[in-house]
Amino acid sequence: MAGDKPAAKGQAEEANERLLVEAAREDPARFGELYEINFERVYAYVARRVRNRDIAEDLTSEVFQKALAHLPRFQWRGAPFAAWLFRIASNVIADRFKTTARENPVVDEQIMATTETSFEEVERRARLFRLVGELPDDQRRVIAMRFAEEKSIREIATELGRSEGAVKQLQFRGLQHLRSQLSENNG
Repeated sequence: MAGDKPAAKGQAEEANERLLVEAAREDPARFGELYEINFERVYAYVARRVRNRDIAEDLTSEVFQKALAHLPRFQWRGAPFAAWLFRIASNVIADRFKTTARENPVVDEQIMATTETSFEEVERRARLFRLVGELPDDQRRVIAMRFAEEKSIREIATELGRSEGAVKQLQFRGLQHLRSQLSENNG
């Protein structure tokens, strides 16, 4: 029966997400909850592609503005809400690239990152973000700092007040847990 818990938890999260989307459709002020849940994911997604903090912040803001504006048109298709946000982010990045290329023939390399991402890739990343969110707090913080914020082991150890060995162990356990979860979901 212990094997049923992750599936039940995933179904509960999906149901909660649907309720949040419906609430935001009825009252746009409720969109803040969806923003809070998904901000880090979307920012990390954008930041990995543009590699410029200011541009990533601007584009992330634009993603949520567009999501709020188009929320009445959002339809559930079996993928998490974050997958829809990633698609919007991909389009926003592509639009910025096109605009910059048109305005400046010398293409801005900060925006030249890959913008075309398959829907399967977006779903995989959304699933990975969800699994990271399910890690124990210490492991989740280390994984987020290491891979989303791209901090070194030493920087993380200093910030968390732990030894580098402890941070490495938390990272190892977190990654090991993620691998096992991903293989269970795929297998």
